[in-house]
Amino acid sequence: GGKVVESGGGSVQAGGSLRVSCVVSGYGYDSYSMAWFRQAPGKEREGVAFIRTDAVTTYAHSVKGRFIVSRDNARNTLYLQMNSLSPEDTAIYYCAARWGPYYAVDWNRTTLYSYWGQGTQVTVSS
Repeated sequence: GGKVVESGGGSVQAGGSLRVSCVVSGYGYDSYSMAWFRQAPGKEREGVAFIRTDAVTTYAHSVKGRFIVSRDNARNTLYLQMNSLSPEDTAIYYCAARWGPYYAVDWNRTTLYSYWGQGTQVTVSS
């Protein structure tokens, strides 16, 4: 299985932008369905964005139009470009991987994913 490592978190003021990345080690990255989740203090982990093996994307309503998920299969890397950030986006962001294509609408169930990164902190100040 793949090892997942995130990077790129940090602190930014409201209205700013950040990009987080994650690398999946091993072979067959292009066969993984990938997602970004986040977890704020005292809250459940929630799905933020999902990208299928055919690069079709889906977003949580709260980030649609502000966040962009993409993948570079040649680099085994997943990205999340976050724009127009607000303090409500403050959380630990996790990358998750699931082997194989996935086309159902319930992509944001944490139990679907076998591989998780350690998380990267994103803090947005007002």
